[in-house]
Amino acid sequence: MRDAATHAARYPDAAAASLRRKLAAFHRVTVDRVVLGCGSTEVLDMALRAFGGRGKTIVTARPTFETVARLAPRAGLRTVGVPLANDHSHDLEAMRERVDARTGLIYICNPHNPTGSLTKRQEIDALLDKLPGDVHVIVDEAYHDFVGHSADYRTLIDRTNDPRLIVLRTFSKIHGLAGLRVGYGIAAASTAMTLRAYASSNDISVIAARAAAAALEDPEYVRTSVNRIADERQEFLNQANARMLRSIDSLTNFVMLNTGRSSSEVAAHFGEHRILVAGPVAGYEKYIRVSLGTSIEMDEFWRVWDRLPGGHMHT
Repeated sequence: MRDAATHAARYPDAAAASLRRKLAAFHRVTVDRVVLGCGSTEVLDMALRAFGGRGKTIVTARPTFETVARLAPRAGLRTVGVPLANDHSHDLEAMRERVDARTGLIYICNPHNPTGSLTKRQEIDALLDKLPGDVHVIVDEAYHDFVGHSADYRTLIDRTNDPRLIVLRTFSKIHGLAGLRVGYGIAAASTAMTLRAYASSNDISVIAARAAAAALEDPEYVRTSVNRIADERQEFLNQANARMLRSIDSLTNFVMLNTGRSSSEVAAHFGEHRILVAGPVAGYEKYIRVSLGTSIEMDEFWRVWDRLPGGHMHT
């Protein structure tokens, strides 16, 4: 990044093109199937505008990544939310039943945000097999790297020759580059060309493009980070269990914690101590979403938890 800053006087075209080539090689697809964005959020916005439109709907889980509901109206889309299944996975059959002539897109976040749970690959395959040819599916794999080996999970990138499918990835999570805003989508060449028509010009900075390329070439950092996050997640669960608190099984870098009380009250308490947690979440009114931080940050989280009114009652 320091080296790239010396090229700040240049437009980022060459660096962005190089990153696209490296991503194509990494995922074993042709370069015309890679779409860069200012974070994967921009590629999501491209897809909503490309395949949405006034009178169209997007079918999502409820709850899901909150940015979808914020961006959808700008694309003329009305959001149709379908509650998660009892195991906190996407209820794909119920989502398919909400598909009609007005449906433009389906959004699936897998692993799911905010619960951290998985939806089985075979169930997503079955959904795709049953959908009409004009309904596009966005599969957001922002938390892909945290999953590790699972019989129930596999990326959908190998199926993106299907022109209805768009898979999103980001450098904001496992690579730790959230502040640089660089993400991408993988799709069929024709779909990718349509998406790029809705892209901003020169939206990836030369520093972001060079940093992402360097991150892509450091798989050892990814492995180390995955293992560290798994250890931190287990320690969080140990601390929660010591306080008789329960949570949703997570395969990501965050945990949905059942506070046993109004999550608004708990979030406000943490806010007073300069700690940001997410809550309330639709359908999970007693849960907060806690991102895993450094050991010092997590020690502070539990110190503040124990200062909740009645916070020691389960200790």
